[in-house]
Amino acid sequence: MTSAEQSAHAAATVVVELTGSAPADAHAVFGVLHTAYASDRAPDDVPQEPDSGGRTTVWTAAFDTTDVREQPHPVPLGAPVTAVLQGGYQAVEGLRVTLSSAFAVNVVGTSSGDQEKEVQLRLASR
Repeated sequence: MTSAEQSAHAAATVVVELTGSAPADAHAVFGVLHTAYASDRAPDDVPQEPDSGGRTTVWTAAFDTTDVREQPHPVPLGAPVTAVLQGGYQAVEGLRVTLSSAFAVNVVGTSSGDQEKEVQLRLASR
């Protein structure tokens, strides 16, 4: 892979962090994203609830937004999920739009840099 190809791939990758949710809800969100994008997590990699001693659990996956395989359908959640998206501007926006096809999406906050954007979302059932 050339350095230009590596840069393009990095710009298309979005890291997704999920918090404040049950493992089943995290799996539902990752499942929606697996419908649309390739990921560093296997589709059958179900988030587990670790013995965190009462601390917040964060589940993370990276998604390659270069090609959208399929638009996901609405999926119910047991409770709202907080999602933080980090990546290139266009990639983050595309992934946010994909999530909005499956969930009610509320933008909670954003942070922008030269090459990357971070968006915090609140996802709920539609």
